[in-house]
Amino acid sequence: MRALFTPVVLTLTFVSAAFADHHAHATQNVIVYKQAGRFGGWPANHGIWSWGDEIVVGFEAGHYKYSERSHAIDYTRPAEHLLARSLDGGETWSIEKPESLLPPPETKMANVPTEPGGKPAVDCTLAIDFTHPDFAMTIRMASHQNGPSRFYYSYDRCKTWNGPFKFPDFEEAGVAARTDYLINGKHDLTAFVTVSKPNAREGRPVCVRTRDGGRSWQMLAYIGPQPPGRDYAIMPASVRLAKNTILTVFRRRHWIEAWRSDDAGRWWTFKNIPVPDTGRGNPPSLTKLEDGRLALVYGYRAEPYGIRAKLSSDNGETWSDPIVLRADGGNWDLGYPRTVQRTDGKLVTVYYYNNAPNAERFIGGTIWDPGKGQGLARQVILSSEGTAP
Repeated sequence: MRALFTPVVLTLTFVSAAFADHHAHATQNVIVYKQAGRFGGWPANHGIWSWGDEIVVGFEAGHYKYSERSHAIDYTRPAEHLLARSLDGGETWSIEKPESLLPPPETKMANVPTEPGGKPAVDCTLAIDFTHPDFAMTIRMASHQNGPSRFYYSYDRCKTWNGPFKFPDFEEAGVAARTDYLINGKHDLTAFVTVSKPNAREGRPVCVRTRDGGRSWQMLAYIGPQPPGRDYAIMPASVRLAKNTILTVFRRRHWIEAWRSDDAGRWWTFKNIPVPDTGRGNPPSLTKLEDGRLALVYGYRAEPYGIRAKLSSDNGETWSDPIVLRADGGNWDLGYPRTVQRTDGKLVTVYYYNNAPNAERFIGGTIWDPGKGQGLARQVILSSEGTAP
């Protein structure tokens, strides 16, 4: 295992640190999932997949419980693990609850109990075909500090799932995995997950790979140094820039950091800090657009609370000023976005959100136009009935 890093480089000037007033032109909000008394949360913990304008996103539906300091979820009641599906590029959504995605018995995901009825995780003994046209994989954790983690896969666009299968710990203190992977070939896949620090707390990102369809996994490298003290580096989001070139961005305590590999994940170098301030810490989504640009989206957990984006036209060397997708959040308990591109070039970003501190958390979405590389965007948000404005 190798990881190249130069700590002094972290003191370089932040990229695009100044905030410019690049607001998207908001109209209405799309509601992916919203129910009174419930907490819809954390799409970044579950994953998003798309086939043209068919989009599926995973999320958690717990029970709302007001809290001034913590997430407004009831940590004593089981949460549902659900999927939302759109067949029209994010304009309308339906909710699904596949039994094959139930967590293993007595699992708590980030301290939230889960529903009974799931199966224990087992070894994966059959080679997965990662190139199947309707393939999807989700990699999930129990404890956000030290796992354990498991994975499932689907050959029918997330309608049914095989699993859960054990995800290895790579002789680390634990693995708290979320869904982030790149397909290399029929049985060859690279995943990006978070491993625990030696004290079994989160965490630092690593790059791992399977070449036999998920039956065995090898760690390629740590991505960056181990964060000191109570600091952490977690929740990577990655894109392939060229055959062997990968850019990954991940969450730090108050910022987002970018690292690059030019040898398919064996060696990593620090690039920059695309987002120097996320307010209270929030994971990024990273999407490579059809025209080659990159779109980075994140929740902003300071006033004005909301969802923001940045664009890069040079493979992440530099980034645009922040693009405000929305700034009407009620408090910091929001974000965790995932983003895909539609066939017409617009982007669909899904996240959890709230409009008031004492209101339920819901899954929202933004359909937005990334423009032509000028760092500007136009937002088109749909009504709760799923109709365009």
